[in-house]
Amino acid sequence: LLRESGPSSIGFYTTGQLFLEEYYTLAVIGHGGIGTNHMDGNTRLCTATAAASLKESFACDGQPGSYTDIDHADVIALYGHNMAETQTVLWSRVLDRLAGPNPPAVVCVDPRRTPVAAAADVHLAPRPGTNVMLMNALLHHIIGNDWIDRAYIDEHTVGFEELAKRVADCDPELAALVCGVPAENIAEAARLIGGAERLLSTVLQGFYQSHQATAAAVQVNNVHLVRGKLGAPGCGILQMNGQPTAENARECGADGDLPGFRNWSNESQVEDLARVWNIDPMRIPHYSAPTHLMKMMRYVEDGSIRFLYVSGTNPAVSLPELGRVREILAQERLFLVVQDLFLTETARLADVVLPAATWGEKTGTFTNADRTVHLSEKAVDPPGEARSDLDIFIDYARRLDLRDKDGEPLVKWSGPEEAFEAWKRCTEGRPCDYTGMSYDGLRGSGVQWPCNEEHPEGTERLYADGRFWSDPEYCESYGRDLVTGAPLEPDEYRSMNPYGRAVIKAAEYLPPHEQPDDDFPFVLTTGRTLYHFHTRTKTGRVPQLRDAAPEVWVEMSAEDAAERGWEEGDLLRVATPRGRVEARLRVSGVRPGVVFLPFHYGYWDTTGLAPEGGDGRAANELTITDWDPASKQPLFKTAAARLERIGTGDGTPAAAPTNTGSAPVTR
Repeated sequence: LLRESGPSSIGFYTTGQLFLEEYYTLAVIGHGGIGTNHMDGNTRLCTATAAASLKESFACDGQPGSYTDIDHADVIALYGHNMAETQTVLWSRVLDRLAGPNPPAVVCVDPRRTPVAAAADVHLAPRPGTNVMLMNALLHHIIGNDWIDRAYIDEHTVGFEELAKRVADCDPELAALVCGVPAENIAEAARLIGGAERLLSTVLQGFYQSHQATAAAVQVNNVHLVRGKLGAPGCGILQMNGQPTAENARECGADGDLPGFRNWSNESQVEDLARVWNIDPMRIPHYSAPTHLMKMMRYVEDGSIRFLYVSGTNPAVSLPELGRVREILAQERLFLVVQDLFLTETARLADVVLPAATWGEKTGTFTNADRTVHLSEKAVDPPGEARSDLDIFIDYARRLDLRDKDGEPLVKWSGPEEAFEAWKRCTEGRPCDYTGMSYDGLRGSGVQWPCNEEHPEGTERLYADGRFWSDPEYCESYGRDLVTGAPLEPDEYRSMNPYGRAVIKAAEYLPPHEQPDDDFPFVLTTGRTLYHFHTRTKTGRVPQLRDAAPEVWVEMSAEDAAERGWEEGDLLRVATPRGRVEARLRVSGVRPGVVFLPFHYGYWDTTGLAPEGGDGRAANELTITDWDPASKQPLFKTAAARLERIGTGDGTPAAAPTNTGSAPVTR
């Protein structure tokens, strides 16, 4: 294919669960060796908006805050983040604060009554897809009451006047009509956030996978910028990750960006990366923005991508509109390689399956959402023919005979520590600088980047002095239009932000593309449960976790169930214009007009693949092929759906957990 069709016929789709050394090796192979622009990670499904929102506000990825901010904050605001079921250890840290002296106030934004909502002082349950309107109303109230730091705004930001003008008419009363949230609750949340001395905000999939994802997440950043709440203990933003090593995929360039947070549209930064790899800069694709996953799937569908290498992820269950995805992956003209631990639904469609080792069977480093780098050392040997992802990638590079300008192997390392040392050289002088770290040093405890001569012990918080990585010649990104997704040109950015300040970017609320109607009267949203992870490739094989949540269910409010005469445990068919799913009813604390499906349940432990022409169990049989224009993250939380009862429960409840956001309610 490289000889006949060129690099653009090759695509790579990886995970959020490899080690740093593996991501970096894959990025070197794809960007520097093969020279394809088609490389992305399943971080596109969970954390792409985190990166995009940070790039919009600070012109660079990297979490401003630290987990330790939980210990200091007097207000913690969680936006679309069911921390109790997605970051359970971190939630325990919040619970410790709530049970101790001087507990913080908690604001929760979630359409379901989750454990976080139950612990909150204010719970805002907006209609899915209206997050931007809600955030604009909060900012309206904060700015209108002068709960802002004018000196910080003037000295360290650009764009405030546009924001103030945009939110001027977005009062809580208007937001109440659009979002379906009482105006007094919005005002009370704004009062808590606007009066906080130490404000911590966290954001996750309720914003990232919803309509206007990046625009909504950027408004959370704006709250901190207008209040000057960055860089001090308790004053942080955590645009969270949904996977254990999603941060590394972004740093290393395995999700499409260039390694070391380099700017693909800045020639000097591309040349610097070429210097590190000792290759011609023209070998690194930078003629356009890196290809995001959904566009890659379209290229596979039309036949321009003929070889797709999937590592550590399961798109046959995790992508939207699964009927279409299965057809794409099953094409005869596509050569599909799957590298994974188990025979997933995607692996069953593959031409070649490469058995990989899991985390305890190999050595490598991983970086938490708050930039803390840890070393994980091999505990046991991998079984059978399985090899570490690093060994497989290195072998692949050598079989392709990828070489640098001097004829030496492009991938010059043979083990994880050598790969880490190579990565350190790639990060020198960049925001995610690892040059002060070593395997020996990481055997003590985690270290937060940047760690270098200037910060030998690491850096707990970013932007403490109001200085940002947003200088036009240094920044990772010039940003995008939040409505169209079009990248800003370098000259546009230089004109807007010549002195490298933080960018306050306003956003207008726009209604979701797919609205409920007479045929599909509900809004379908999907999400996680405490007991499973993604497509259950691992958690579904653990008896205790499988027994805790053995089967898919659908949640509906008590009001909606009573109106239809439906009862807990009834068998329902959930349908959208794209597919159908059968699930037992859980009458839960979800807001009226909204139904919820957990997205974990595929087919590897039942039929192996979805039943032909029948009802499925995977939530993504129903979701829409649509994505945020800026982050390119698919929208899993705003589909229009209808439900019908096809069987009664006879008093047997749905097999849904009762101690989570899926707890039953009584009428």
